[in-house]
Amino acid sequence: MSRLYLLRHAKAGWAQPGTRDFDRTLDASGQADAEKMGMAMHTRGYVPDLTLCSTAVRARQTLEGIAGHADTGRVLFLDTLYSDDATGYLNSIREHGASRSVLVIGHNPMMEDLAVAVSGDGETEALGALGSGFPTSGLAVIDFDGGLAKAAPGAGRLRAFLTPSGA
Repeated sequence: MSRLYLLRHAKAGWAQPGTRDFDRTLDASGQADAEKMGMAMHTRGYVPDLTLCSTAVRARQTLEGIAGHADTGRVLFLDTLYSDDATGYLNSIREHGASRSVLVIGHNPMMEDLAVAVSGDGETEALGALGSGFPTSGLAVIDFDGGLAKAAPGAGRLRAFLTPSGA
């Protein structure tokens, strides 16, 4: 059994003139939500062996907010998580699939597309929540019977879908 955590970065402010999208920072509510999700992960015992984090500023700041309250395991920053599509995200997960559990901190629409694609079934409430969209600081918890190196569309089971408002 292996577990995949998919976390969309927390809410960021709009890019200021002359600022790249990549450099957008979390706003005050995003900071609070990242910390809230860290506390929720800690309370539920969600501890990844490895965290794969986008190098975008808002993703790094989300990681910092979570790490202040929860164990994030070993951390790798991947430039590709800023620009890849859901298939690229899945390939990154497979490449690091020797870990029993992986947290990915990335961006939409990739997070939502990947969560929907790999969740063949799941808890009714979690599937319903995911079906309503993947908000900032949303966390999908997906279990696989085999290792993450062989994670595939439809092979996972959505165990939980947390949002800051419900954490």
